[in-house]
Amino acid sequence: MSTDRIIQVADLSLILGSLRSLKGDIGTVSGQVESVGQELSQTRSELSRLEQAFADFVEADLKAKELSLAETRQVKVRQELETSFGYYAIVRRQATGVLQASDVQLVRKETLQSATEELMISAPRYWLAPALVALSAWLGDKRELATRALAEALRRDDEKTSLFFALIARRAGRIDANRTWLDRYFGLQNPYQLDRQTVVMIDAMANGVFGADVTMHCSKRVSAWIDELSQQAGFVEAQRVQWSKALVSKAPNTDHGQRYSHLQRLSPTWPALNAALNGVAMHQAVLAHFKGVFDGEIKAAPSVLTAVDDLLSKLVTRFDDEELPLRRQEEMCRFIIEENGDKRAASKRYELQSAALDTEVDFTQLLTNAAMHPETSHVTRATQRFAIAHSRDWIVDAHADVTAKARMAVPTQIEIAIEDWKGSTAQGDNEAQLLDSLTQSIAAREAAALAEVKLTGMHWLAVAFGIAMLFLSFSMGWFSFVIGAAALGWVWLTYRQLDQRRAKVKADFARLLEQSTQALRACLAETVELRRDIARRDAVAAEVAALLGGISPEQHILSSHDTVRRVMVNSPAGASA
Repeated sequence: MSTDRIIQVADLSLILGSLRSLKGDIGTVSGQVESVGQELSQTRSELSRLEQAFADFVEADLKAKELSLAETRQVKVRQELETSFGYYAIVRRQATGVLQASDVQLVRKETLQSATEELMISAPRYWLAPALVALSAWLGDKRELATRALAEALRRDDEKTSLFFALIARRAGRIDANRTWLDRYFGLQNPYQLDRQTVVMIDAMANGVFGADVTMHCSKRVSAWIDELSQQAGFVEAQRVQWSKALVSKAPNTDHGQRYSHLQRLSPTWPALNAALNGVAMHQAVLAHFKGVFDGEIKAAPSVLTAVDDLLSKLVTRFDDEELPLRRQEEMCRFIIEENGDKRAASKRYELQSAALDTEVDFTQLLTNAAMHPETSHVTRATQRFAIAHSRDWIVDAHADVTAKARMAVPTQIEIAIEDWKGSTAQGDNEAQLLDSLTQSIAAREAAALAEVKLTGMHWLAVAFGIAMLFLSFSMGWFSFVIGAAALGWVWLTYRQLDQRRAKVKADFARLLEQSTQALRACLAETVELRRDIARRDAVAAEVAALLGGISPEQHILSSHDTVRRVMVNSPAGASA
């Protein structure tokens, strides 16, 4: 009996030791599982940040490639212009060179004639080559040659040749010839389909290059064009749309995400908010543009010779239709470079300004291009003033339209999404309501998570299995007893760890509530600032309207070249007086 008792005690000691070892192993595994869970949560967060960083990298890389490609393409386009039309440049330089050489009389007439005749060989299709031959023959008193060369120039391009010799006649002080050539030029024009070089005539008229009588004559023709166009059905609506596009082209393409970082990250409404900010920012850009046109005095060229030479140079270098496809590509490359590789923004700008590079436009579109896109239309500030003054009523209507659209585009409700919670605010003044909703949402999630911290069906199966194995140990020996005890021990350890898991869940959700509350308050604060920003930018619309209200075509003073014609803008005080 004593021997059996010793064996039984020894056997029980072994079993207890195994249970203790099993308990330690289970605790270690439980700790490792908890650590894996934490690492998995951290990994998900890091993957989310990595995904955003990768998306930002891809976008930045794409922009860098587009920028590099645009810079390379711009160089190639300019090289192609030089290769395909390089001989045009030689002819163009001769235009003012012949006139200036004649002015100082340092070059023999025979030399001038020989030089211009050589151009006919190098530029067989170019209208300017026979025009220069006619000019040199006219200077050399060779009427027959001048007549034949002039006929050829008119055959190649009647409009440019007529305008060219109208400017030549003005330079020579031959007013009658100047008016005759202008009459011929006007007779060739269709106000519905004007070539781009018409701005040269407008430029000359606006800058006082023509004499007072000729300028008055041109003004009557321009007024007749506007009257004819205005007789069309839907003309006013077309002008509002046309000018609306021109005004919208001045809207910036700024990413305001750095200033409103929480809304950018947590508001699904952010793309619309960013677009709305740029929409109302258009007013400041338009105001700056118009002030740049009307502020300050326009200095006249030193002499009529200089003024005409500038116009002649512009006429012969900027408006050849053969170069236009390459000029369009060059302009697109310029926009991509200015937008730092953002091809979408560049395409939008190009689409809004592409009318300035159309081969033919109606007269009102010509005025729009001159007023809003001088760098593409190649006009002076005087011409911009002329164009804006004659289009004032259309601009006022269009500005009212785009102002209304910009206001309508501002979202009335700003959505906020934090984790699984979603809310919205109009002015950022419903903090208490949103905080209560956020707290309830997180509390519900916490309750659901705590409800999951319990013994599962597997644990209850383990209890039943363990009890069964203990009963079977009486017949099957100590091995069954060890298995049953291990199952029950695992369940017991799991039960003891439930409180720790519950405490961790509560701590995690308390931290989530604090972080979410801070994020929500930051979004509401940015909403208040954003609404103020939008209101401040929108208020500039009244300044634009006031500026436009002080402009009138009647304020153009017809004058000679000695005094540049100008538009006087009434100040608000002067207007009220």
